Amino acid sequence: MCDVQHVFIIGAKSIGQYGGYETFVDRLIGEHETKATIKYHVACKANGEGYMDETKLSSISDVVKDHEGKVCEFTYKKAHIFKINCPSIGPAVAIYYDRIAVQYSISYCKKNKIEHPIFYILTCRIGLFINELVKQIKSIGGKYYLNPDGHEWKRAKWSLPVRIYWKWSEKRMVKSADLVICDSINIEKYIRNEYGVDKTIYIAYGADTIPSKLSDNAPEFVGWLNNNGLKPYQYYLVVGRFVPENNYETMIREFMKSHTSKKFAIITNVNNKDLAELQTKLHWKSDSRIKFVGTVYNKELLKKIRESAYGYFHGHEVGGTNPSLLEALGSTKLNLLFDVGFNREVAEDAALYWSKSSGNLSKKIDDADEMDKETYINYGVKAKEIIKKSYSWVYIGMKYEEAFTDNK
Repeated sequence: MCDVQHVFIIGAKSIGQYGGYETFVDRLIGEHETKATIKYHVACKANGEGYMDETKLSSISDVVKDHEGKVCEFTYKKAHIFKINCPSIGPAVAIYYDRIAVQYSISYCKKNKIEHPIFYILTCRIGLFINELVKQIKSIGGKYYLNPDGHEWKRAKWSLPVRIYWKWSEKRMVKSADLVICDSINIEKYIRNEYGVDKTIYIAYGADTIPSKLSDNAPEFVGWLNNNGLKPYQYYLVVGRFVPENNYETMIREFMKSHTSKKFAIITNVNNKDLAELQTKLHWKSDSRIKFVGTVYNKELLKKIRESAYGYFHGHEVGGTNPSLLEALGSTKLNLLFDVGFNREVAEDAALYWSKSSGNLSKKIDDADEMDKETYINYGVKAKEIIKKSYSWVYIGMKYEEAFTDNK
């Protein structure tokens, strides 16, 4: 009988949605679906922002319902998915969620007599409770691994007291981890230098270069284009969360300054309040090129949309290797990236880079429009070569398998 390594993943809100961790977890468990040596257990939110909606998954089994008839556990890609109910307590709910998910996982191990489990915690929210939780993890023979994400304490949405907590929490969680898995070389250097630890390894996120299964005349793709007034290769694209550090405001402002006749398709989870604030600042509604096109959860359709974009904008300035950047490099020919170390580390010379300086991105857009065909195509070729060499999901899955099975 083979020795199974149980891995409890805590920190993603759900599986397969827009967030980086949500995408990562979906692909990681998929890579190891046929592995008899690893068994994943994944925490998800039962309610609240970003909650797990299992009806959006292709196939689930072993469904368990609570006394109210709501799904609380199920199997997906042979991983055990369990849902945590969260109270309505504002931003602090993330700390509550992670802590309760870890405690549930520890109890699950005790109940099912699971030996040497690994608790892989994504991001540094629960520093206040980490020492107490690590004692419990150690008491059952488990290990605690951490993915510190990026510089969460720099995010613009947080107030100063919250940023101070994030930094303090990061320090406590890094110091007590058995292993810190960094998704960026820059982040790994920062963790080592800032906290004087050497128990780190670098494993990036993954992506693929497999074309979408949808044809150019697939009804769902053609319908999406028509509904949004778009044509293939006649639009620029961005996909991601609508948060300040992703620089949507800069991208829209600069696009409005540019002379391009192409459209700007914005796939994001924006709400009416955000749109109203943007309108006050930028008056974007006066520019018919700007298209907020809602969300797209059909993965093949989203890939087709990326492939058919003339160019892709990536404005992330906080964090490590971002999944949406890798997906863009694997699908879109021309990528225009915000100029920070994380993005240059990944894309190297296979992209154009822009800053927040007034007129910088708008000029890049105008230059991109005038780019000769050979240069344009070459950017896409180089981008795909980078993904195939360093970021394929097969390679990332192999690195995680090594990390989880070689560190007992």
